[in-house]
Amino acid sequence: METEKKRKRYDRQFKMDAVNLVVNGGRSVEEVSGELGISANSLHRWKQTLTTKGSEAFPGKGRLSPQEEELRRLRRELEEAKEDRDILKKALAFFSKGGK
Repeated sequence: METEKKRKRYDRQFKMDAVNLVVNGGRSVEEVSGELGISANSLHRWKQTLTTKGSEAFPGKGRLSPQEEELRRLRRELEEAKEDRDILKKALAFFSKGGK
C-alpha cells in the first residue's frame, strides 16, 4: 500500500526566523537547515525571497502581494472595458443599419 507524501507547510514567522538565524546568527545554511529539519534548498530560496521582497515576502496561502493584487484588479477592469467596447460596437452597427 502506498502512502501519500504530504508537503510540509511553514508559516511566515518560521521562515523569517530561519533566515534570521543564517543572516544575523552567523551560522551556515546547512547547519540551520539540519537543526530545523528543512532542506538547504528551501532555506536558500527563503533567504533569496526575503532579500528581494523584504517585508512583502511570504504573504501566505491565498494572499497576494499589493502589486499582484493591483495587477489582478487592473486586468479585470481591462476585460470589462473590452466587453463594454464590443457591446457598443455591435450597438452602433445595429443602429446605423436601421437608419438607412
